[in-house]
Amino acid sequence: MAAEPHHLLRNLVLFGRVLRGLGLDVNPGRMMDLVQALSYVKVGLRSDFYHAARSLLVHQRDDIPLFDQAFEMFWQKPLGEWKLSEIRGRRVRRTKPKPLVVAPPLASESAGALPDDAQERPVIEVTKTYSAREALRRRDFSELSEDEIREVRELIADLVWRLGERLTRRHRVGEGRRLDLRRTFRQSLRHGGEVLSFARRKPRRKPRPLVVIADISGSMERYTRLLLHFSYSLTQGLGQRVEAFAFGTRLTRLSRHLRDRDVERALSGVSRAVTDWSGGTRIGDCLHTFNYEWARRVLSGGAIVLLISDGWDRGDPEVLAKEMDRLRRSCHRLIWLNPLLGSPEYEPLTRGMQAALPHVDNFLPVHNLKSLEDLAQHLEKLGRRC
Repeated sequence: MAAEPHHLLRNLVLFGRVLRGLGLDVNPGRMMDLVQALSYVKVGLRSDFYHAARSLLVHQRDDIPLFDQAFEMFWQKPLGEWKLSEIRGRRVRRTKPKPLVVAPPLASESAGALPDDAQERPVIEVTKTYSAREALRRRDFSELSEDEIREVRELIADLVWRLGERLTRRHRVGEGRRLDLRRTFRQSLRHGGEVLSFARRKPRRKPRPLVVIADISGSMERYTRLLLHFSYSLTQGLGQRVEAFAFGTRLTRLSRHLRDRDVERALSGVSRAVTDWSGGTRIGDCLHTFNYEWARRVLSGGAIVLLISDGWDRGDPEVLAKEMDRLRRSCHRLIWLNPLLGSPEYEPLTRGMQAALPHVDNFLPVHNLKSLEDLAQHLEKLGRRC
């Protein structure tokens, strides 16, 4: 049994091929486990080697006699004395019959319509049923009943949110391009001041900040409740700070209220804070307030801005275009979410949308649960430029 390490590894690979040829379920992972286990047993002792190999490569009781025969044949005779006919003669492949997937028989059908080999194969009856949740995923928020709204709230709360990361100016230990001279000198003290290897650093990655600016005017009334739940889900689901604002004719910050762990208490605080529910819309004036009072505080670090509105605006389109341009230059990504975009007949013909669209990076729908799931995937795939 004593052998050079490279000869032993080569023989182990060949032994694994023999076992696979005999029908045993031996994969590369199990062979690697055996190689690691041999460092803990005495390879020169036949019994230790045998039991280590059998415990890691045999997983069915019926395979033990076959393994014993292969072990005796492989490890007793030199390579030149093998007879392939002896191995092929013992080749046994046990294949489990594939299950037969059929539709359940109707009441008028007889049970004798299965194939001839159905008695030897497991039969799985598959029934396609109606899924109420799948239907809810594609229902427009404005068409939901009270019971459906409660169910959609639960589904929104279960959504998983992840934001694309950005490179920061700080560095950490890693295989980066920058040398870490301080750590290099510190490690060289272990070798009398000789530098044997250079330590390196790589930039830290950090999730991008997220800012939500939601329209709660009269034209958005059908969507406001669920979109507030969407904002609450973002605030609670992301492991980072999320800033949320609502606007109609004035801008209101909602971040502190949405951080409350109790959803009902959080939404009650939002309803008390907002004084212009279901009123008019002045998007340009509200964005002017945001740009001059909040942008520097909440848009640092390459923030992503979600602007939720149907685009109906009673203000000056030139003011809206100017403030949208300023907002776009202050953030990493400006995404406009429009609930009307889910309709195939929708066209952005209002003055507000025409003034805003040239400054928008992404124009996406937000009218049902499916659109929120697509938004979650889009946010996760955003680019990682600095």
